[in-house]
Amino acid sequence: MNQIPCVGESAPDFKAAAFHEGRQVEITLSRYRGQWVVLIFYPGDFTCVCPTEIAAMSVKYPAFRESGSEVIAVSTDPPDHHRKFAEKEVARMVPGGVRFPLVSDPLGEIGSLYGVYDAVQRVEIRSHFIIDPDGIIQSLEIVAAPLGRSVAEILRQVRALKEHRATGRMTPCGWEPGKTTLPPSDEPGEHKKPWEEWKPRNAF
Repeated sequence: MNQIPCVGESAPDFKAAAFHEGRQVEITLSRYRGQWVVLIFYPGDFTCVCPTEIAAMSVKYPAFRESGSEVIAVSTDPPDHHRKFAEKEVARMVPGGVRFPLVSDPLGEIGSLYGVYDAVQRVEIRSHFIIDPDGIIQSLEIVAAPLGRSVAEILRQVRALKEHRATGRMTPCGWEPGKTTLPPSDEPGEHKKPWEEWKPRNAF
């Protein structure tokens, strides 16, 4: 397994076939430069947990677009398999089915670039990367296959990162739009007094 790129590093570019808007297309990550990207890796179509995540992302997709971000999902399934998955599985849970590209990575080349391809199982590890408009990774998460991710939390992180990029202010635990932000911390120390502006109840 290749090394996982870290927060603050450039997101590896890639070009691949994908199923999107009813047809097979070619996706290049660098094409999305200038906007936020949520790059999702999942083990496979027609599995147990993955359909729930793809369906939930489809429901929340308008909110991601409103936040200025695009969603791209990657698995090792071929484009025609993605088509069947979108039309026969996801469409039963979400009107309109999948609203974002489902990228095909049959040899795990993209997953390997991001250090999340399991060469033994020949699947992508359940993970995602939030990439900023400059193509820099700002957040990543890797979880066990049985654990479905929280789409609401991914969206919250995009919004928080966007707020920091726009204002320079820090977003405390559980921050949501409209909640208190904190001044930048130049260095750690006891002179910082977050309790003056933030309470633990604001995290929930």
